[in-house]
Amino acid sequence: MLAQYKKLLPQLEWLLQTAYDRLESIIRQQGIYVTAIEGRVKKEESLKGKLELKGSKYSCLEDITDLVGLRVITFYNDDVDKVAALVNRIFEIDWSHSVDKRKLHELNSFGYNSLHYVCRLPRQLVKDTEIANLRFELQMRTALQHAWSTIEHDIGYKFDIKIPREHLRQFNRLAGMLELVDDEFSRLRNVVAGYRRKVQGFVKSGQFDEVPLSVKTYRSYLELRPLDRLNQRIAAVNQAELFAASLLPFFDLLQSFGFKTLGDVQRFIADNSDDAYKLAIIQLAATDLDILSESIGMQNLCFVYVLKQGRGVEGVKFVYDMLNPRQASNAYLAEMLVKHAVALPFAQRYKDD
Repeated sequence: MLAQYKKLLPQLEWLLQTAYDRLESIIRQQGIYVTAIEGRVKKEESLKGKLELKGSKYSCLEDITDLVGLRVITFYNDDVDKVAALVNRIFEIDWSHSVDKRKLHELNSFGYNSLHYVCRLPRQLVKDTEIANLRFELQMRTALQHAWSTIEHDIGYKFDIKIPREHLRQFNRLAGMLELVDDEFSRLRNVVAGYRRKVQGFVKSGQFDEVPLSVKTYRSYLELRPLDRLNQRIAAVNQAELFAASLLPFFDLLQSFGFKTLGDVQRFIADNSDDAYKLAIIQLAATDLDILSESIGMQNLCFVYVLKQGRGVEGVKFVYDMLNPRQASNAYLAEMLVKHAVALPFAQRYKDD
């Protein structure tokens, strides 16, 4: 069998690469995030040792299922089952030799967990009759299961001694803890996913006070285009075109205002839009600008907000500094804006206060 193995080594490498490519492709297409996909062809010394130890079990090379081995390591238990479903679509599974070791433990035992499939490539992919019937092994496990397997192998099999019973008990206790952590990570992911869907529902239904302000919720809020009306009013001053611009740079600024929910942001827009528009009229009336950034509405809202707080030039410069850090012109721009804005009723009122 060793002579046959050496002869088939190039085909075994082809089998490994083909199986790996199909596996990696479908996992990527389905958007499943895995920590690793590994593969190997069994080394000659390893095969020789296997035959010396268990040679009577094998009548030919086709009886050995692990000449080629692959492993998929996921973050979550749920994803192990998702990967298994994909594997069932792209490979032929030898169910009589496949095993789910996660289900083999007794109620009071813990230890090595992994899903093991013995597979073949679909017949139509294999033109070489010499390897048409060769099988390969595929292990699917979580990162914690993989870590446990590696540590257990290092401690349990590296030294040719029998491990005392008290140490085996400690092994089982640690295995139980890892199994619990694995389950809790999966449960927590499902809880967070449920919360995310709930928050997205609040955003879509306009229940903004129920939604904490975060980068993700703010991004979802912006998808509703809450500033379109203000931007269009401002653009109409000079019959200008609006070009797309991200409003994500304003997130830190909104947080600095003390806003905690999307409801705070919504009220900020509603309470200050008219004054932001009036500020834009002063800014644009004496210009012929015919192209404006979609950020102008949010920027003017921020200017109006700090002016209403009585923060004057310092407040406007703070807005400029947050949006355009370390620009020498920020102080001058702030002074000019306040000089023009002071004529507006809202600025007069807060100035007098």
